[in-house]
Amino acid sequence: MNLETITNAVLEFIRVHQSYAPLIVGLMTFGESFALISLILPMITILVAVGFALAAADVPFWQVWLGAAAGAFVSAWMSYELGFKVKKRAYGIWPLSRNPDMIERGEFFFQRFGPWAMFLGRFFGPTRAVLPLIAGIFMMPRVLFQAANMASASVWAFVLFAPGAGLAHSLLW
Repeated sequence: MNLETITNAVLEFIRVHQSYAPLIVGLMTFGESFALISLILPMITILVAVGFALAAADVPFWQVWLGAAAGAFVSAWMSYELGFKVKKRAYGIWPLSRNPDMIERGEFFFQRFGPWAMFLGRFFGPTRAVLPLIAGIFMMPRVLFQAANMASASVWAFVLFAPGAGLAHSLLW
């Protein structure tokens, strides 16, 4: 079995099951953006590769983008609500209890940029998952949080998957 055979098998599998693509991508971006999961299981590189594979299998970009944005939006919302509910007790929960410098950086970033921290933080590794939790702990108004959350999830998902989709189309067509 050579690489071309494996690649064709994977692409055919994706084509046959493409109706599940938005759900699977949504679950992956949920995991990448949720406060505790993303620190244990970072998936950003896998998501870029998945974007390329989905584009190569002719899965419509808008479906992948919508699934990714929805997963990122819901996970940040849940992280915010978790922070709002448990307040500073969240800092004592593993793995945050073992990474106090990450929390300090997140707090500084959030205090400096306010609601823009939510938008900008989506694009920076560990802060993507920690800032919604901190926004809840600091009781950022829900309307401001959700506006920043929806806008950043939409833009982040596009930025995450568009390069792979564009590369797949330029290489394969």
